[in-house]
Amino acid sequence: MAYLMAVDSGNTHVKWGIHDGNTWIKQGRSNLNQDLLLQQEWKNLPRPHKIIVSNVTDIEAKNKLSKLLSYWEIKPNWVTARTYQCGVKNHYIDPPLLGSDRWAALIAAWNYQQRGCLVIDVGTAMTVDTLSDTGEFLGGIIVPGFKLMKKALTANIISLQNQEGKFSNFPNNTADAIHSGTVHALAGTVKCMSELLSITLGHIPKCIISGGSSQQLLSKLNMDASVVDNLILEGLVLIAKEDSEII
Repeated sequence: MAYLMAVDSGNTHVKWGIHDGNTWIKQGRSNLNQDLLLQQEWKNLPRPHKIIVSNVTDIEAKNKLSKLLSYWEIKPNWVTARTYQCGVKNHYIDPPLLGSDRWAALIAAWNYQQRGCLVIDVGTAMTVDTLSDTGEFLGGIIVPGFKLMKKALTANIISLQNQEGKFSNFPNNTADAIHSGTVHALAGTVKCMSELLSITLGHIPKCIISGGSSQQLLSKLNMDASVVDNLILEGLVLIAKEDSEII
């Protein structure tokens, strides 16, 4: 059996999976700095016939990832956003400059929804991208994610840096105030983009959410929304299939 290795290398983590053309055989996630752990886990996987990668990290991290992937002696396909692919039209001013992670997520969301929607990834940063009813990527925004926003607010307040805080409608301490404000800020960003896209579409869009903080965001959205795990990896499989890179 032929296998595809899909890798999503983000700002903090590397997510990966082995796909057989119909389903995932195995998936995993590691910190970018856990080279030895990744190396050991990948050595125990079935040998892939093709490798496809979304990478949004710096050149040093990319080189490190390339070295790890060289174990299989297969040239990886490093994904770059295109003007059109898998039913999605890219309206970025310079299409290849759209992050490969956002592009793969848009493709997966379109395949999943087939209608105008918001595509949200909540990780180190939160991206909120828009799809039209005809599969056009109209544009999107990027804001700090939960942890990054909290880190910025507590950078010079040592006593608050290790306090998680909890959500409250009316916070009565600083840790809760920062946590609640962060939640409101990100949920409010999504609601604002939903209202803008609603005007363009003529109907209220569904939100498709992925990323490590998906459930935290979902709990504060009073709208039609669902979490799709590993949306970027799903998009990479679709890209590989269309490019006949697989299996």
